[in-house]
Amino acid sequence: MKRRVVVTGVGCVTPLGVSVPELWTNLTEGKSGVGETTLFDASNFPTKIAAEVRDWSIAAEDEDPEEWASRGRHTRFAAGAAKQAMTDSGVAGAVEPQRLGVYLGAGEGQQDFDAFSRMMVEALKGGEFDLGTFVRQGLDQLDPQLELEQEPNMPAGYLAAMFDAQGPNVNCLTACAASSQAIGEATEMIRRGAADAMLSGGAHSMIHPFGVTGFNLLTALSERNDDPKAASRPFDLDRDGFVLGEGASMVVLEEYEHAKRRGANIYGEIAGYGTTADAFRITDTHPEGRGATTCINMALADAGMTPEHIQYVNAHGTSTTVNDKVETLAIKQAFGDYAYKVPVSSTKSMTGHLIAAAGATELIVCLMAMKHNTAPPTINYTTPDPNCDLDYVPNAAREIPIATTLSNSFGFGGQNITLVATAV
Repeated sequence: MKRRVVVTGVGCVTPLGVSVPELWTNLTEGKSGVGETTLFDASNFPTKIAAEVRDWSIAAEDEDPEEWASRGRHTRFAAGAAKQAMTDSGVAGAVEPQRLGVYLGAGEGQQDFDAFSRMMVEALKGGEFDLGTFVRQGLDQLDPQLELEQEPNMPAGYLAAMFDAQGPNVNCLTACAASSQAIGEATEMIRRGAADAMLSGGAHSMIHPFGVTGFNLLTALSERNDDPKAASRPFDLDRDGFVLGEGASMVVLEEYEHAKRRGANIYGEIAGYGTTADAFRITDTHPEGRGATTCINMALADAGMTPEHIQYVNAHGTSTTVNDKVETLAIKQAFGDYAYKVPVSSTKSMTGHLIAAAGATELIVCLMAMKHNTAPPTINYTTPDPNCDLDYVPNAAREIPIATTLSNSFGFGGQNITLVATAV
């Protein structure tokens, strides 16, 4: 029999709250974390809005800001969320260091891209570009430590050192599905006995000229610059793209008997995990929801459940035309007629899209939904789309019994992850 895995600690640093209680309060009140971009001058970009983490410092987690000044933005977010989760769990000291691991889904930090951008501008002045000169300037001017800090695996390495986690240490980067996949794979490690506890989640910050340029070129971002708080509108007929966000969310996963013996507070059990690939196009989901449907079915089977067990679905729900339509189709194909009876909401309508950190954030939302028996809303839902015809909990939170939840995460490249979490 596979070992059971439960969540005993949670933490977050997001645009809508820098602790789980703050995030949950703002979600249930239907607030938006979207505003004008301040991390760089976006005045000449098609998209001038983002969901930034504001008014937060690593010092809030009792860490020395000077010590962390050179570290990537993603690493600082990860450290803040992880410290909350580990403190909440109380697992440190209750598990052997070799039995405590870290599994993250973290993206690049982009800390030193400003210096690179300035070099590129200088190199292009006069209309000519000399590669040799550009390379020499880079070797002379760029900080090698800052370059190292941008690597996606840096947060996992730092967290291992912070908490003396000497067990498995892994980072996966499957775009928007990354932190959900990290949690699913960390769960499997505990199930098979490779660890007794895992710190897992994700961190990312792409609110930078390079990140925004890439998504603008893909026509993936909302350009509703005149009304930022209404820009992210999943499943609404007038949606025009997602809003780029940033942050980190972490959970402590623990083997159930281990957690029970030490009297840990248990938020819920990771009962089901599904992972598939669309095997279609890099930027488009399969139009018939092939991979997504299979993924949902796989997670339900892993949990030993039928669709009727699920009482709330946290959708991937990005606010892009194709994603929302295909996810709706996938839920209907997996759930049948029950799809019209289960509440489905997208909290990206409020947080924006945290990319690699999105899935972990949304799993925490599911855990809070069970704790408080409340389905958070999909805000900015004003005009129904005939292709999106489910119950999206429009505009106001709903108090209902919730003991079993399902969370979807779908990433560029065709990755699909579904997690089923249940109350214990």
